[in-house]
Amino acid sequence: MTTTLERAQAITIKGNPFTLVGPQLKVGDKAPNFRLINKDGQTKTLADYAGRAKVISVVFSLDTGICDQQTRTFNVALAQLSGDPAILTVSMDLPQAQARFCSTAGIDKVEVLSDHFDANFGLSYGLLIKEKRMLGRAVFVVDKNDNITYADYLPEVASAPDHEKALAALKAVL
Repeated sequence: MTTTLERAQAITIKGNPFTLVGPQLKVGDKAPNFRLINKDGQTKTLADYAGRAKVISVVFSLDTGICDQQTRTFNVALAQLSGDPAILTVSMDLPQAQARFCSTAGIDKVEVLSDHFDANFGLSYGLLIKEKRMLGRAVFVVDKNDNITYADYLPEVASAPDHEKALAALKAVL
């Protein structure tokens, strides 16, 4: 029987503490594999992005202001980058809700992926909020060899990440 690491009071939502389940990854770690569903219902894994630098932008829900802004910011940035990076936005939103969000928000560069079905991404990346079955906010940059070169776990879900820092880390591995 395996036990899952729990990090009590590792994150807050509007100042209220919650537990994160899974390990806190750091720079130098290998990016764990994941199994997510895209907005078209197809299963995606880390191997689908092999040989590409990646930003993995993790949001609480695409239907919230900060998550919307985070996804739009990376969508605009991706249009201006060369080197074929992948920018993935991961949330617990259902794939149908993600598809609706992308069509109404004009998201056409970032790939949105759902962890709703089994939370394996949240558990592997240490972002599953135990009490809410939602994901905490984080941004990872993963190089072409699947090494984490940037990891930003935001301690408050209602805080925005430093997009410029994350994009600088991505440019360094392109």
